[in-house]
Amino acid sequence: MSDRDVITMVKRSAALVPAPDPAAPKPRRRPLRAVLGALLLLAGIAAFVVAAGGRLGDAPGIVYWLVALAGLAVAYRGLGGLLRWWFGAGIDVLFWVLAAWLVLVVGSAAIAPLLPLADPSDTAASLLEPSMAGPQLFSDHPLGTNNFGLDLLSRVIFGARASLTISVVAVAIGLAIGGTIGIIAGYRRGKFDWIVGILVNSLLAFPPLILLLALATNLKPSVGTLLLGLSILAVPLNVRLSRAVSMQVAEREYVEAARSMGATHTRVFFRELLPNVLPSLISYSMIVVAALIVAEASLSFLGLGIRPPEPSWGNMIAEGQQGVFEEHPHIVLVPGVALFLTVLAFNLVGERLQARWDPRRSRL
Repeated sequence: MSDRDVITMVKRSAALVPAPDPAAPKPRRRPLRAVLGALLLLAGIAAFVVAAGGRLGDAPGIVYWLVALAGLAVAYRGLGGLLRWWFGAGIDVLFWVLAAWLVLVVGSAAIAPLLPLADPSDTAASLLEPSMAGPQLFSDHPLGTNNFGLDLLSRVIFGARASLTISVVAVAIGLAIGGTIGIIAGYRRGKFDWIVGILVNSLLAFPPLILLLALATNLKPSVGTLLLGLSILAVPLNVRLSRAVSMQVAEREYVEAARSMGATHTRVFFRELLPNVLPSLISYSMIVVAALIVAEASLSFLGLGIRPPEPSWGNMIAEGQQGVFEEHPHIVLVPGVALFLTVLAFNLVGERLQARWDPRRSRL
C-alpha cells in the first residue's frame, strides 16, 4: 500500500466523524438547579451558624452537634448543585471540597505564629479562662477550651503544624533515600537488587506500630524520635514503589536508545529514569503522609510522642479519656474531625494524582 492510499484512507475515516459545529447552540444551563443549590447552601450555612453560635437555647449538646452536621450536609449538597450547574456534571465536588480543606489546614499551619491566636501551651496564662467551655462560634473561643482553659482553635492549628511538619519531613527523607535506592535497584538489578529486596521485605514484615513503640520506649519521646521512627517506615515503602516503577521504565525504548548511544548510568538515572519515576512517587507520597499523620497521632495519644501541654492531635484526643467525652464531647470531636478530614483529603488527592500521572497503576 502506497503513502497516497494511506492518506486517502485517513481522509475517508475522518469524514465519517462529523466535525463539531462552532455555530451549534451550547447546552443551556438550568437556572432552577442554580437557585435550588444556592438556597440549600444558604440554609445549610444558617443552620450551622445557629448551632455553632449556641443559639438553640437549653438543648442538649448532642442536638447542637446534630444540627451543625446536618447544616454542613445540606450546605455540601447545595454547593455541589452550584458547582455542577456552573462547571458541568463531571466535576468532582468531594475532591475540590477536600482540596480546599487541605489548603486551609496547610496554610493556617504554615502561618500559625502570625495569626492572632492564644498561646496553645501556656497553662499559666489560661488560668482566668473558662475550662471545658463548649464551642461557640462568636465567642473568644470558637471551638471551646480544654480542662486547662487552653483555646482549642489555637491548639488544633498548632497541632496541625506539628503533625504536618513531622509527617512531611519524614516522607521527604523516605522519598530521597528510598526513592534513590529503589531506582538504582530496579535499573541495575543483580546482587544489589537482591540485597535491597531482602532488607525491604524484612522491614515491611516487622509490625510498624511495634517498631515505633520500641523506638519511643528506648529513646526519649521527642520530635526527633518521632521523625526517626516515621522516616524508617517511609524508606522501605518508597524503595518498593520506586523499584517496581523503575523496572518498567528501564525497559522502555528511550532508555534502550540512551544506552545504545553510549549514555552513562548517571545520565540515564537523571535524564530518563528519575523524571518518569518521580510523578508516581509524589502521588504515592500524599497517601504515605496521611498514614504517617495517623501514626504520629497514635503515638501522641499513647503518650510516646508529643506530650502536653505542647499540642498534637493525638494528645488532644487523649484529653477526652476518663469520662470527659460523655460530658464534653468537643474535647475529642474537634481534633478528631480535623484529623479525619485531613487524612481523607491527603488520601483522596493522592489517589487523584496517581490516576492522572500513573493511570495503569491506579487501577490496581
